Amino acid sequence: MAVYVLFDTETTGNQEQDRIIQIGAMIVHSKENIELFDELCSTSEPIKIEAMEVHNITPDVIENQPTYAETAFAKKVVELNQKENYLIAHNINFDLGMLEKEGFTNNYTLIDTVRCAKHLLPDSPYHRLQYLRYSLELYKTEQAEAHKMGITIKAHDAIGDVLVMKLLLSKLVQLTQTQFPGVNPMQKMAELTQTPVLMKTFKFGKYKGRDIEEVSHEDIGYIKWMRNNLDLDEDMAFTLDSYLG
Repeated sequence: MAVYVLFDTETTGNQEQDRIIQIGAMIVHSKENIELFDELCSTSEPIKIEAMEVHNITPDVIENQPTYAETAFAKKVVELNQKENYLIAHNINFDLGMLEKEGFTNNYTLIDTVRCAKHLLPDSPYHRLQYLRYSLELYKTEQAEAHKMGITIKAHDAIGDVLVMKLLLSKLVQLTQTQFPGVNPMQKMAELTQTPVLMKTFKFGKYKGRDIEEVSHEDIGYIKWMRNNLDLDEDMAFTLDSYLG
């Protein structure tokens, strides 16, 4: 039977040299058997002020904590590292990249709840975890779930974000079952994770909120400029390439 590893990291920053300073995870063996991990860890990499502003973790908080390699989660995620199990995160490329900096080599089947949300909720203006928390009204049930598990929910706190992600995952499973009837929803979401999304509207820039296809007809020069000059995520790069032909 498959095991589902939902996890989130808080880090010293988002650059190549940055490292994990908090790991939150739920390992779901069944509805009745869920392991929780909420662990701080130390690192020699200084925490950037911009990162502290997001997660409120300061150097003194992690000063005497074990390194990531010494955490219980680090050992457990390796123990379960098989293709039949699922590794799940919101923007998994970032969090998996952080694990890989610690020497982890992935064998799990991956599910990225951001990518799946983009596929399944194409009309949502944003797909950030906290945006979906409120737009999908996950907040209405999160406190009962948190109380049951003994979790305190805080935005940009690893274990709190994992709980919200668990509720989001349940919603995405329902949407997958509706939009792709007759297929295994987890397997379908793993497939969607590997499939780039054709984005509908611009999320930033001078055409923010405008339909990308319309802009491609009106101002193809801007599309070319964006593609050549901005650091775009995979989905936006795929979308612009599609219109550039």
